[in-house]
Amino acid sequence: MNQDKEISRRWQLFALVAVIVYLLWLLAPVLMPFAIAAMLAYLGDPLADRLERLGLKRMWAATIVFVVILVVVVGVLLLLIPLVARQVENLISNLPRYGDWAQHVAWPWLQAQLHLDPHMFDSDRLVTAIKEHIGSIGGVATAVIGKVSRSGVGIAMWLTNLVLIPVVAFYLLRDWDRLVATIDGMLPRSVQPTIAHLARESDAILGAFVRGQLLVMLALGVFYGTGLGLVGLSVGLLIGMVAGLLSFVPYLGFIIGFVAAIIAALVQFGDWAHVLMVCAVFALGQLLEGYVLVPKLVGDKIGLHPVAVIFAVLAGGYLFGFLGVLLALPAASVIVVLLRYLVERYRMSELYNDEGPADPVIAEVEVATRADGAAAAEAQVTPAAGDRPVE
Repeated sequence: MNQDKEISRRWQLFALVAVIVYLLWLLAPVLMPFAIAAMLAYLGDPLADRLERLGLKRMWAATIVFVVILVVVVGVLLLLIPLVARQVENLISNLPRYGDWAQHVAWPWLQAQLHLDPHMFDSDRLVTAIKEHIGSIGGVATAVIGKVSRSGVGIAMWLTNLVLIPVVAFYLLRDWDRLVATIDGMLPRSVQPTIAHLARESDAILGAFVRGQLLVMLALGVFYGTGLGLVGLSVGLLIGMVAGLLSFVPYLGFIIGFVAAIIAALVQFGDWAHVLMVCAVFALGQLLEGYVLVPKLVGDKIGLHPVAVIFAVLAGGYLFGFLGVLLALPAASVIVVLLRYLVERYRMSELYNDEGPADPVIAEVEVATRADGAAAAEAQVTPAAGDRPVE
């Protein structure tokens, strides 16, 4: 009877979790502002708790933290938008130079090094196709912008999401501890201690990732952008920012930024001195990331393998779009905590510890293998009749 009750309880929990996951998947298109707001509230909650411990009420503590976050975000946007706009304009104006370099330098070098048939690797036709697609991309972008500008519903939805983010972030920040307590009070008492323990571990990992990794991305973006700017690259700031933003996926930001910076240096300067300086910038960036930033800001709490990180980002993007990419690594960090718990439960279970009866098939095979091995060894030691010494 107790076993049937336990099985029924587990099926009820499984059904509850399945319904929650299905609702999240169903509502994914409208969850973007709430996910961003929750992330901002999560980032600000420790500071609000610290202000509370200093004697401020939660309302005033949340207001101060919210204003600080809002000022920082608006200041960063006001600083970066003009810089990025100038960098993009510079990149667009230099596109003909990149096309000319690809046509007369890069493609012939590849043909010579890889011994390709010139007719099979027609650089002129490839450049023409790229130019045509660039033109079509501009036409598509113009059409999309025109359609959005004519659509009052699209503009209203965009503005609504933009306004919702700070509003939802403030209320979540103000009521964060109350929401956590409410969720804890609604948990089934049979699983509450386990879920509370997993939640504490997940919070430690998420804190290390969300707060630490964002600082690592910002620091790398500033370092790469400043270093490439000092080298003299006209689009160095843009490349550095992209490399920093993509650094949450191991080696992706480094590879994309390094390749783009090398191409930009070859096109702009055409010498090996600037290429070597670009290599030095990215080498120093890797040393800074591996030996200073990640150990100090993130630590080893996350424990995600680079392959797992790449898979999490791709799977999140496929299942939930940009929202999935945004939440892929935090979700993967929580999944790692759950998997560690399940592995420990498995190692404590009878399935793992019970040795069970010996398998007769394996025993028979081992006996036959030992017999064959002994016969082979005896055959090697005993000399053949023709090899015996003549007395």
